[in-house]
Amino acid sequence: MSAPGSAPASGGVPEPGGAAAPLGGALTSPYAALVVTASNRASAGVYADKGGPLIAEALAELGFTVDGPQVVPDGDPVEAALRSGAAAGYDVIVTTGGTGISPTDRTPEATRRVLDREIPGIAEAIRAEGRDKVPTAALSRGLAGIAGGTIVVNLPGSTGGVRDGLAVLGRLLVHAVDQLRGGDHPRPGSLN
Repeated sequence: MSAPGSAPASGGVPEPGGAAAPLGGALTSPYAALVVTASNRASAGVYADKGGPLIAEALAELGFTVDGPQVVPDGDPVEAALRSGAAAGYDVIVTTGGTGISPTDRTPEATRRVLDREIPGIAEAIRAEGRDKVPTAALSRGLAGIAGGTIVVNLPGSTGGVRDGLAVLGRLLVHAVDQLRGGDHPRPGSLN
């Protein structure tokens, strides 16, 4: 097992037998996030992950300490990464990839098996953000919800879809984490 703050063993990919590799050091910060890229080709080294680093950078700008991106094949490895991240206590896990309608796109199914409650408004807002620019944004089947004390959000795999999703998350993610932790709604004229 790696020490907090060190790189996850085997890139954070689930190890044989389904056990997850150790996670990084983000869990020591006030807001902790994990980024998971679901891509059969990127996980096989066919091409570089472009969406995961964009997400990690944007979450850091929002004040999150970020682990990842962990690059895993779509399907069961996504579920394993989500379960491991939720069990570890991340505030947020954002995935990219696997949300379309091709036969290998299975991230929403893997996510649904992990969620305790869905937050459909987040997924709807992400699709709406991109729909006017790219009508095919409506084909994304990404989900958002809560797994234990962790907010999980699926973003599309395209960099444009990631940027649209980040625009939505930038407006609400910190507030959502605070609410999940039991925080009160800000009142007009109050400091919190």
